[in-house]
Amino acid sequence: MQIQFLGTGAGMPSKGRNVSSLALKLLEERGTIWLFDCGEATQHLVLHTTIKPRKIDKIFITHLHGDHIFGLPGFLGSRSFLGGDGPLTIYGPKGIEEWILLTFKITGTHLSYPIRFVEVNEGIIFEDEQFIVTAMLLEHVVPSYGYRIEQKQQKGTLLMDKAVALGVPKGPLLGKLKNGEDIVLEDGTVVRSIDVTEEPKKGFTVTILGDTMYSDNSVRLSEEADVLIHESTFDASLEEGAAAYGHSTNLIAAKVAQKARVKNLLLNHISARYLSEDASKMVHEVRKIIPNAYIVRDLDEFTWLHGELKQSLKK
Repeated sequence: MQIQFLGTGAGMPSKGRNVSSLALKLLEERGTIWLFDCGEATQHLVLHTTIKPRKIDKIFITHLHGDHIFGLPGFLGSRSFLGGDGPLTIYGPKGIEEWILLTFKITGTHLSYPIRFVEVNEGIIFEDEQFIVTAMLLEHVVPSYGYRIEQKQQKGTLLMDKAVALGVPKGPLLGKLKNGEDIVLEDGTVVRSIDVTEEPKKGFTVTILGDTMYSDNSVRLSEEADVLIHESTFDASLEEGAAAYGHSTNLIAAKVAQKARVKNLLLNHISARYLSEDASKMVHEVRKIIPNAYIVRDLDEFTWLHGELKQSLKK
């Protein structure tokens, strides 16, 4: 799993930061990419990555402020032009379907693929054999959601050498063992799955929050998450101002991460008032509370591998 940021600024684009969007790359897990928010010029940032728009099959919108959705019509149109013909699902607050369909109607936009809209309410909004996605309302000036993405426990790897040594022939019996089933060989020998597979592996949990001030739901969604992506629009000196606009500071994000026992904290949605040296001060304050904390920049990419989050080096 990789996380790549396509916009890390707040409110409006600046020379150093585009507005909100990030990609959760699940290429190894399911061969697809999930997009979270789609601010203006998201598709421009995509051009600087290896992301193929046709691989994006789900888009999750946290809330309907322009800096989180104004790039969506253009991206959807480009996905069609670039050969994306697979279905796409858009999850978001009430109003997202109406806005997109009206925009397409007025502009005469036609897509080569179907879109399914899911109006988000609190609770589980998606589940299959691999993942569960849970949504909860946060504390902002408009309805804003946070998403918890949990990978289900992975089956243990089949120990082929052990299975073969016990007389298991190549074929469907190996698949049964891998899927946790015990088998009986032709000579009556019972081979237990537990004896020829590694221990099941714990899946990862990523929490991605929309704009919010401090919220108990932020903590609930983040419980023991491997990665928390939390807005940090302002520094701690502007906590009152942050609250007035429904936003958080770097230390509020750290408080949520600490209470939720989060392993890694990525600070996102940074106001254009902060230069790189200001951002460095903000993250140093946070690391006194959460050592594994980063302030992200556009095109930053992080990889979850063997239970650890590593920042990819830019070429």
